[in-house]
Amino acid sequence: MIGFGIVGAGGIAGTHARAISTVPGARLVAVVDRSLDEARRFARGRPGCEAESTLDALLARDDIDVVSVCTPSGLHAAVGIMAVQAGKHLVVEKPIDVTLSAADALISAATAAGVQVTVISQHRFDPGVIELIDLIRNQGLGRPLLGHASTKWYRTQGYYDSAAWRGTWELDGGSLMNQGIHYVDLLLASLGPVAEVTAISATQAHDIEVEDTALALLRFRNGALGTLVSSTCVYPGFAQRLEVTGTDGTVVIEDGEIVSSGFRTDQTGSSSSTRAASAEGAATPAVDEVAHAAQLTDFVSAIQDDRPPAVTAKDGRDALEVVLAVYESSRQGRTITLGGAR
Repeated sequence: MIGFGIVGAGGIAGTHARAISTVPGARLVAVVDRSLDEARRFARGRPGCEAESTLDALLARDDIDVVSVCTPSGLHAAVGIMAVQAGKHLVVEKPIDVTLSAADALISAATAAGVQVTVISQHRFDPGVIELIDLIRNQGLGRPLLGHASTKWYRTQGYYDSAAWRGTWELDGGSLMNQGIHYVDLLLASLGPVAEVTAISATQAHDIEVEDTALALLRFRNGALGTLVSSTCVYPGFAQRLEVTGTDGTVVIEDGEIVSSGFRTDQTGSSSSTRAASAEGAATPAVDEVAHAAQLTDFVSAIQDDRPPAVTAKDGRDALEVVLAVYESSRQGRTITLGGAR
């Protein structure tokens, strides 16, 4: 059995715990939180899970092979570095961290320790996304032309007020860093690396340090163009949407399901194939747990088979790099050119 320890007993930790409970060959061993009372509350009712009083105590356990980092985002790398230096494999909730320097430090530490790292991008395992990526790999869309990612959600001021770290640059980031980064990752998985970012952002409806709305134009290295929007101001909240177009067709995904698509059956476009469906709003927590479980199942297999996981630390870094370029472009009022391939 692969033993898991969870660092941080907040809301997302529950998703990790429920997902771990469904992964073949995995079990939840222990949890730690800044508040021992919170750790005990979390462990209560989860058979086999113990509350540890310190991170050092959790990392010292021989029955823990993997650590899930479920802390505020700005602490991900610091906690992760301690875990990998203790010889633990690592699951990091999105984003990998809030700065590239922190992400790079974590990746370097994991490489030196010879352990595996995955950053949670559970929507890579949604059925519609799997179908889309397979289609792209098999050249089913032809040459990539255009992509669009949209996260139009709603968060109250109370959401941000519920924890001191929410809505801060140091520990959280804004709508794009926290909510929209999932579909940034899907754009990259579909269309490849981004070359240029031109963006604007604003804090429109909340009393927070960070943006609650961001819009960006993207130029991909393969010549495709893209648009990106993320907001926590859109009442009552709508499905996350991904659109990918190539010379031979288009696929539209909402909350992980293909809701519309059309394909040319030959290069002349003399005939076509289409389909459409209706979306039913935002994904439920149960759906997210299924996707988390799918990613953790892959990660356990990667550890056992000594292979890279389906979602790597570099994938997490790449998504973070685009988010930070959006912020920088918005601050400077100019196009940001991203670095070379890594």
